[in-house]
Amino acid sequence: MTLDHSYFEEMEAKIPHGKVRTRFAPSPTGYMHVGNLRTALYTWLIARSHDGTFILRIEDTDQSRQVEGAVDVIYRTMAECGLTHDEGPDVGGPVAPYIQSQRRDTYGKYARLLVEKGGAYYCFCEKTESEEDSGEFDRAADPCRELTAQQVQEKLEAGLPYVIRQRIPAGTTTFHDAIFGDITVDNSTLDDQVLLKRDGLPTYNFANVIDDHLMGITHVVRGSEYLASAPKYNLLYEAFGWEVPTYVHCSPVMRDAQNKMSKRHGDPSYEDLKAEGYLTEAILNYVALLGWSPKGELAEQELFTLPELVKAFDMTGISKSPAIFDRQKLDHFNAVYLRGMAPEAFAKAAEPYIRQTVTDPRFDTAAIAALLQARCEKLTDIPEKVDFFDALPEYPVDYYTNKKSKTNPDVSRAMLEAVIPVLEGLTEWTDEAIHDALVDLAQRLEVKNATLMWPVRIAAAGKLVTPGGAVEICRILGKDETLRRLNAGLAMLGA
Repeated sequence: MTLDHSYFEEMEAKIPHGKVRTRFAPSPTGYMHVGNLRTALYTWLIARSHDGTFILRIEDTDQSRQVEGAVDVIYRTMAECGLTHDEGPDVGGPVAPYIQSQRRDTYGKYARLLVEKGGAYYCFCEKTESEEDSGEFDRAADPCRELTAQQVQEKLEAGLPYVIRQRIPAGTTTFHDAIFGDITVDNSTLDDQVLLKRDGLPTYNFANVIDDHLMGITHVVRGSEYLASAPKYNLLYEAFGWEVPTYVHCSPVMRDAQNKMSKRHGDPSYEDLKAEGYLTEAILNYVALLGWSPKGELAEQELFTLPELVKAFDMTGISKSPAIFDRQKLDHFNAVYLRGMAPEAFAKAAEPYIRQTVTDPRFDTAAIAALLQARCEKLTDIPEKVDFFDALPEYPVDYYTNKKSKTNPDVSRAMLEAVIPVLEGLTEWTDEAIHDALVDLAQRLEVKNATLMWPVRIAAAGKLVTPGGAVEICRILGKDETLRRLNAGLAMLGA
């Protein structure tokens, strides 16, 4: 089979050189799990920290695993996270197309070129594609390895179905990884993997090598589960006579010490975390530290904006050890980010969550949000915290007993009897007016402020724990609703 070598020369001429080029190459399988997001982030950071180019490539050669709408999930996630790409399916670039299924003819040509170079061979053995993809292959028993060029040509002319397999040479292969260092393997442990399937589509292991070379990728970031495949990638580069990119294999993100995170085991994707009330900035910051740590004067720093990560990121900070996904740590990060938001921004983010349980339009969501900003870890905590505004919940009389505030039902009844006429007489309904009136009353009654405030808050909210104290709650409820609830509390206490 004669090859047009001018095609390969033209492809080589298109390859950009002279700067760092990285790629994030997800498969459109429906969601962006935490490990995928971390790979995207590290790949983006390597490009940005070297003033390089970041490429988005969609690897869709495994048609059976595709999920409708998954590509939109990828675009949306990358955009929300600020991981902008310089080249990709939607923006184009010098080495388009950036979707593997649109590069089908390219892989066939390079597979045949590799045969010509001696790095691959035609295999006409009767095996199912699942067997071809399984990796379980005894190359010593494959008669196709020993076919002459004439025999191959005769079989091709006869129209026999074939796959193209990588020819693994004898000896050893050594490759270098930026994280794990030099690794040497005995080639006898490597199988003659399928590169091109019967349907003309490439396997993942072949397509990503061809694409990485033709797109000029200088740094390949992927999970450490691909370390076992790296020797075969190396042999492909060497057989073509191409420069091997820098490998950066990242250890897995684990649910616990024994188990990797997995969607099928209920572990969250990026979109799940967003739906659970986590901020994108907090998710990114936390994910950045799952297996990477800053060095030098930044070694103790935990909070990083995306621009700060670009300045701080260094591949040498990536750990060989697996990282355990700690939900409590993520909660902490999220709480810090929520508290750091501008009040207006927090109010806007909190409003839909407040309105899940506070549907009465009389109550100002911005005022309620102001109580919450310092008191919630996730946005999804909000509905349960503020539902008492919409309707006073049923609560037991025991709530009026608090040892620290020195209250019990009898004390609380006396406090409410004294408070109600004072609040009825207020002409202004502001925090300052309510606060001053209650503090002045406590002084006149010769009790601690807490002794007076506790029963007021319980009667107003019907909850032991509330965002904000008695003053803020009364102000948001308004004068009429506050007095109605305090009178109901007084009735409960037997007045």
